[in-house]
Amino acid sequence: MPASSPEIVELQPQEAVTVHGDVPMIELPAFFDRAFHEAAEAATTAGVAIVGPPFGYYPRMPAATVAVEAGFPVSAPVADGAGAHRLVLPGGRAAQVLHVGSFATLEQTYADLRTWMAEHGLTPGPVVWECYLSDPATEPDPATWRTQIVWPLA
Repeated sequence: MPASSPEIVELQPQEAVTVHGDVPMIELPAFFDRAFHEAAEAATTAGVAIVGPPFGYYPRMPAATVAVEAGFPVSAPVADGAGAHRLVLPGGRAAQVLHVGSFATLEQTYADLRTWMAEHGLTPGPVVWECYLSDPATEPDPATWRTQIVWPLA
């Protein structure tokens, strides 16, 4: 498993600014580029600090298209604007794991995390998010990319 050992964490709700997309999987990289730029611009315009790495929040499991909110955790609420809007990442118990490697191998880490949760009698909730701890523009080797998967528990 190209990941750390899963762990259970207790999360506090976290203000965020995001851009919504409903895009085919193949278009996610272009969507993320645009969405992260728009979300950062909205935070700057609002005078609100970005307080963590970019993330992709998935309100449901992907199908033919992927519903996603892409943005940043911020220090205070950001009013809805032209493209970006407020989102609050939920608090509560969650399973999390650090995936190391290409985004192409994330699916296996998700499968391993689902198995781990089942083995520990945990029920995954309906949403999940990924925190992108590495920037592919500055770390071009996919083998070094780090993505933290956060899956709130039901």
